[in-house]
Amino acid sequence: MKLVVSCLLLVSFSLGVTAQNKPELTTKASALNLETILDSVNPKIIAIKDALLPIDLKAEYWDPTVCNPYKANDVTFPVQLQFKDSTYHSPIFKDKIVTSRYGWRNGRPHRGIDIDLATGDSIFAMLEGIVRLSRASKGYGKTVIIRHYNGLETVYAHLSELGVKENDTIAKGNFIGKGGVSGNARGSHLHLEVNYKGVSINPEYVFEFENNTIRAKEFWVTSNWTRPIEHNSNRQSEITLLLTEEEALASLIKQKFIYVVKSGDTLSMISKQNNVSIASLCKTNALKSNSIIKIGQKLLIEN
Repeated sequence: MKLVVSCLLLVSFSLGVTAQNKPELTTKASALNLETILDSVNPKIIAIKDALLPIDLKAEYWDPTVCNPYKANDVTFPVQLQFKDSTYHSPIFKDKIVTSRYGWRNGRPHRGIDIDLATGDSIFAMLEGIVRLSRASKGYGKTVIIRHYNGLETVYAHLSELGVKENDTIAKGNFIGKGGVSGNARGSHLHLEVNYKGVSINPEYVFEFENNTIRAKEFWVTSNWTRPIEHNSNRQSEITLLLTEEEALASLIKQKFIYVVKSGDTLSMISKQNNVSIASLCKTNALKSNSIIKIGQKLLIEN
């Protein structure tokens, strides 16, 4: 309330209010809402307005029937993510064992991470937001998708029970359902995705899964962290957090070098040693995943 009063006083000063014209301003102000008044003055006041007015999460691309309503929306990376907290609530009440990571898996993109659990284990919202989707979805089975105030959506899939309804307002740590094996799940687990306007982000770049912390309150995401082909689902990618836009842009300049195949080398060993996925290694060198490599053969590595 004090901040609102201060803003209005500052607006009055900016408009040149005097004792003579004060009644006229009062009459006009009564016909205008806070947003209209604040928009009429300088950018600093507009910034204060943005802090005062609530964010409407349903304003754009709000569709409770599809997992990705942003299909026609092109996102230009890098983008900055901002969080008001430094921690998140664990989606399960036990140690998080990641059984499959974000990355290329069996010739297909795996756009989230799989966390081991037993059917019936409770699932909780990692961050506050509003439930956009809570229903059965093709492939994902029973799924809850929560839209958050920083542009992210978290996806909780393969549930056995849904514990929330679409349009429910959710606090961090609220119960949202129970884990299971619905959809195309092989064994009971939670499939967790982190999406920005429909584009998947490697969840382990955003969240530290060992201690329930967010990696930073502000950082940048490049397209490298949104392409499963750049990652290996069998191991965690090396995390180098990008804290400035300059760092993000510099990281996009690929480093290339030649690797000479040695005795005993396999594509799997070379990919692990050089932190590139087998799929990326094959694509760069026009190889197949079952190609035979020879001693002395030169491979182009792109990091």
